[in-house]
Amino acid sequence: MAATRAPSRIFISHLAGKPVFDQDGDQVGRIRDVVVTMHTDSARPRVLGLVSEVTGKRRVFLPMTRVTAIEGGQVISSGLINMRRFQQRPGEALLLAELTDRRVHLVADGTDVQVVDLAIEQNTSRDWEVTKVFVRRPARGFRRRGETQTVDWEALTGFAADEPGQAAATLIRTFEKMRPADLARAVHDLNPKRRTEVVAALDDDRLADVLEELPAEEQVDILAKLEVERAADVLEAMDPDDAADLLGDLPVEEAERLLELMEPNEAAPVRRLLIYSDDTAGGLMTSEPIVLPPDATVAEGLARIRVPEHSPAHASQVYVCRPPLETPTGRFLGVVHFQRLLREPPSTLVSAAVDNGIEPLRPDQPLTAVTSFMATYNLVAAPVVDESGHLLGAITVDDVLDHVLPGNWRERDLHAHDAGAGTHADDSGGGDHGA
Repeated sequence: MAATRAPSRIFISHLAGKPVFDQDGDQVGRIRDVVVTMHTDSARPRVLGLVSEVTGKRRVFLPMTRVTAIEGGQVISSGLINMRRFQQRPGEALLLAELTDRRVHLVADGTDVQVVDLAIEQNTSRDWEVTKVFVRRPARGFRRRGETQTVDWEALTGFAADEPGQAAATLIRTFEKMRPADLARAVHDLNPKRRTEVVAALDDDRLADVLEELPAEEQVDILAKLEVERAADVLEAMDPDDAADLLGDLPVEEAERLLELMEPNEAAPVRRLLIYSDDTAGGLMTSEPIVLPPDATVAEGLARIRVPEHSPAHASQVYVCRPPLETPTGRFLGVVHFQRLLREPPSTLVSAAVDNGIEPLRPDQPLTAVTSFMATYNLVAAPVVDESGHLLGAITVDDVLDHVLPGNWRERDLHAHDAGAGTHADDSGGGDHGA
């Protein structure tokens, strides 16, 4: 193995998210976790490699034998990275996903402590191993948080035990800046026990984001494991169209029970969406488009589409309607595309910039008509209006893609390159690294 130039000690919290570069200086991925093998509670875990997220958000295994340097906040690798999807094997552990937040015991006095971070170092044989653990003692007296200290791995016991209710605060912190789709992928990759713990630790809004990006089967499975009151809260935090899709996959009695537990104003738009078949414009639309009255100004329109929570497609245009402004609205007058908003003086009324030259969609139109309509007029969003001229909602291109792509596209994406991924041996042709 090439000589590794690295700091003597690296804490994994500082390693997670760092870029991976090849020897030509091109970035080839980002570090998401550290894979170790654990034989006994007292023996130091040996680092087998790193989990790197590469192009296409696939997680692959990078053996430590391919790591030539860890320095300056980056990892340098040699040779080609095996692009087969990483699959954890028996006897292996992920430091970040599985060992942080674990409750263990100090050998000296039996005190329970919680793992905050772990450090890896190279030994005299040039192998990487876990050497130090940063832990927090229980809070005492008026302290809100217990004292922290760094101890040797050998000073602790309890890592090998199956903890029934492990916390997830440290792992959640590493998820903070992830996009919903990437977070969903990370949650999907956890083992079932750890996934349940992470789901319990996520706040309702973040969990709603995750559910919207997961396959229907996993959505139903996660929702079923939540207390029914929390399940209703999470459904409230989801976009109404996504909540309706999820409830549509549940037995009628269970869906109705959850709707009854939701706040009436949150349940109402979901109920309206449930009356439409999911392959029609009504079933595809969101009931919460950006709606403005005709006397609103361009400046107000720009302020509304500037809200970070709106997706690019959702913010591509505003819908001008007579009051009431919540769907179903008063009479629909037309749309104003964001490019038109950018061209007009801020004080201009949106009614002066309305585009009403395209007949809007009707809720009962089938998916084929919707896709043809959006393709014909080069739209990323389109209004859905009832026979009386009231705006019911809007369809965005991502809603259409969800239904045009194969029904199992999310599963196929999450399980991409699973074939042949039963091992993640050294790229150089070595055998079972977990041996």
